[in-house]
Amino acid sequence: MKGFRFSKFVPGNAGGSPFEKMLDMFMQLLNYTNGDAEEALSWMTELDKQYDFSTPQYGIGDFIEDLKQKGYVDEDNRKGEIHITPKTEQTIRKRSLEDIFGKLAKSKKGNHATYKSGQGDEANSETRPFQFGDRLEQIDMVNSIRNSQITSGIDQFSLNEGDLEIRETDYKTQTSTVLMIDISHSMILYGEDRITPAKKVAMALSELIKTKYPKDTLDIVVFGNDAWPIEIKDLPYLQVGPYHTNTVAGLELAMDILRRRKNANKQIFMITDGKPTCLKEGKKYYKNAFGLDRKITTKCLNLAAQCKKLRIKITTFMITSDPYLQSFVRAFTESNNGKAFYASLDKLGSFVFDDFEKGRKSYRL
Repeated sequence: MKGFRFSKFVPGNAGGSPFEKMLDMFMQLLNYTNGDAEEALSWMTELDKQYDFSTPQYGIGDFIEDLKQKGYVDEDNRKGEIHITPKTEQTIRKRSLEDIFGKLAKSKKGNHATYKSGQGDEANSETRPFQFGDRLEQIDMVNSIRNSQITSGIDQFSLNEGDLEIRETDYKTQTSTVLMIDISHSMILYGEDRITPAKKVAMALSELIKTKYPKDTLDIVVFGNDAWPIEIKDLPYLQVGPYHTNTVAGLELAMDILRRRKNANKQIFMITDGKPTCLKEGKKYYKNAFGLDRKITTKCLNLAAQCKKLRIKITTFMITSDPYLQSFVRAFTESNNGKAFYASLDKLGSFVFDDFEKGRKSYRL
């Protein structure tokens, strides 16, 4: 007799193995410890004292040994230090992608396609009669042979030009994106951690582009007193420094990177929480953290206008509710004809990903 056997539900037994549960916690903590495995494991030990998530059969020590055996961490025996591996760096990116983009998966927004058929590189379901100039690889042989059998019969098979059908293909847009991340000291001021959500969005966006849109390019620029590029693998270790906000340096570097990219579609995503407060003049820094300095803001507005001439769209994700700063962002956005979002920390990922996907659909080749 077929049927179902029900057993008592035990919450502690749900959600995967003890290792998987602890691994999820470990990956989350690494975002806050800037990739410091030892600090993350120390936090886990303290959390275990309070919440008792380990068991007599599987403790934190067992978890650490499994991390080593499965290649998530390496141990330097000479220094007695534990470091995360490239496998862990990739896992953090994947989990960030699942956490942020997974919330948008049920949406119909964004498929990275243009509404334009032609000599693209991805076949669609539409067919049409052959026309002079069509490429041979576009011919739908199955439908063409069927048409020939209908018109000439099986015994006298003859394939004529009128029998040929062409399988339409879609253009696939290619985009070069520079993601600018503010790492000035204000990103951790006032008891609010703003850098961790920004890092998480950057890791998720990089993983999305690498896996789903490999023909795209993504460069990451961080800016404080100066600006410099970082590799995707460096994102988990990114930290805020004792810096002012040199938005000008970040924009100049982003523009320089995009000038070297061959893709026609270019854009800058800038995540920041504060006003530009710094310029570099020669070897000296011009700084003013006490308000919107006209010397600094004028330079920012000029660069936004230059980007507009170069057809580089700037989308600013402003993590602030200050009306004084928002007025500057509006002026900056108007100079570029770009877009601005005043995003809360918990909605930052949705804003970035929605705009990234919708922007892809708006491009025309």
